[in-house]
Amino acid sequence: QVQPVESGGGLVQAGGSLMLSCTASESISRLTFMGWYRQRPGSGREFVASIRNHGSTTYADSVKGRFTISTDNAEKTVNLQMHNLTPEDTAVYYCNVRPIFSNKEYWGQGTQVTVSS
Repeated sequence: QVQPVESGGGLVQAGGSLMLSCTASESISRLTFMGWYRQRPGSGREFVASIRNHGSTTYADSVKGRFTISTDNAEKTVNLQMHNLTPEDTAVYYCNVRPIFSNKEYWGQGTQVTVSS
């Protein structure tokens, strides 16, 4: 049973920081892929960052150098540390996890991030 739940969104001024967390409801070792996606106003869902259970990471060009994805095995969370936020980062951010030995994927309900200028 995998039920991702996001938290940490909010309102921040440009240049500020936020950290998002996704509670995976599953041991990190049981997940082969953990990722963050976002949907900006008027746009489709887009990839932001991902991490595999052994630590390899991938970032979208739009966030590279500003965002960091990580896991906390004890808390069973996938975190996204966001720095130097811009209004273009305003979006609903979604957590996506994929269990090992499975082709299924699970989405959270999303958390709103709003960056003001």
